[in-house]
Formats: sequence, C-alpha cells, structure tokens
Amino acid sequence: MRLVPPPARSLPARLDGLRDRWRRCCGLALVLVLLTALAAPAQAAVEEAVLAGGCFWCMEHDLEVLPGVLEAVSGYSGGSLANPTYRQVSAGGTGHQEVVRVRFDNARISYPTLLRAYWRNVDALDGGGQFCDRGSSYRPVIFPKGEQQARQARESLQAAASELGRPAAALKVAIRPLQTFWPAEAYHQNYAETNAVKYRYYRWACGRDRRLDELWGSRARTSRSWGADR
Repeated sequence: MRLVPPPARSLPARLDGLRDRWRRCCGLALVLVLLTALAAPAQAAVEEAVLAGGCFWCMEHDLEVLPGVLEAVSGYSGGSLANPTYRQVSAGGTGHQEVVRVRFDNARISYPTLLRAYWRNVDALDGGGQFCDRGSSYRPVIFPKGEQQARQARESLQAAASELGRPAAALKVAIRPLQTFWPAEAYHQNYAETNAVKYRYYRWACGRDRRLDELWGSRARTSRSWGADR
C-alpha cells in the first residue's frame, strides 16, 4: 500500500498554530507568576525573634506552644566568641546569654504578642540571672532585629512596667541589638520533651513557676493583652 503524505499546511495555517502555542506558553507563564505572587506573602510572613530569659530549656518550651510559632531553637547570642559551647558560655566571660530563636508566622502571632508571652515567662525585676540560675549568661535580654522590632521591644517594656505598677527603670530586662545567633548543642534542643522527668524536676526545684505566679498573677505564662487586672 502506498502511503500518501498529509497535505502541506499553508503559511497562514502554520502562523495560526504558532500563535496558539504562543498563547498557551504566555498563559502558563501568567499562571506561574500568579502562583509565585500568592506564595510570596506566606514566605514574607515568617519572622524571627531572639530572646534570653534564663534557662533556654524553659524558654523554648514556653514559647514553642504559642499558636503561630513555627519553631523554637535553643542557642547563644550577645557575645563575641564564634561557635560558643555550653561549657564556655556557662563558665562566663564570653558575653553570651542562653537564648531562644523563635520563628513565627506574623499573620497568626505578632511580634508584640510574642513579647507579651516572653515578659510573662521571666522575672522582669531580676537582672542578675533568672530564678535559681545566676550569672550573666542567664540574664534576661530582648535582641531585636531592626528598628521596628527595637521600637516594639521598648514599647513592651513600658507596657510591662505599667502592668507591674513599677517605673520602667525598675525592670532589668535589657534590649540589645541582635548579633549572631549560635545554635546550642543537639542535646539541649527539645529538652522538655526528650528529658521530661528531669526537666519538670529542674523547673520545680528552680522555683520558676512560683516566682512567675507571684510576679504576674493570673497573667503568668500567657500572651493576654496588657492590663492592670491580675
């Protein structure tokens, strides 16, 4: 049987085909641009906060449960030594504090709300450490990133002072620009879950919750709005 080749397409027909393919490609490109634009706000909504409030086991545990918090990682910040170890920081002299880096979705929890939870989990009147942990590595510090966080941190200090009925100068939480965050050793991460019995005993023996209740009343360990009622 002799195969008969298909009739050749005319030039206008070929041009129509090229135009159709061009329209399909442009349509696909537009869809990709729209998808990228929709995804961008979700990525931009993720922010970080670095906070020191005594034992990072406790701060990590208390902040990671907040709705909108994506991750809390224990580590060190505030000093000049690169890649510090727990032994170096706890021995003193490095300038670092035990901190927690909190990644959060600011569409679900704002930085000021996160700061309220932070304040209600620290002894704001103690600058020499926190609870039973003493020394510079345990002092409470807010490490803002950028001027907006710095302004909101200063506003939170004023609000905390008002809630406690104290002058702002009486509060010992420092506000210092963020430097490098160094993650702590693996065995410190998620300590409250991986060493639950030891963690609960340490927290009880250190008197953390007793002091928080004494200082903040019913607002202890919460992110409820600022107010004088306790």
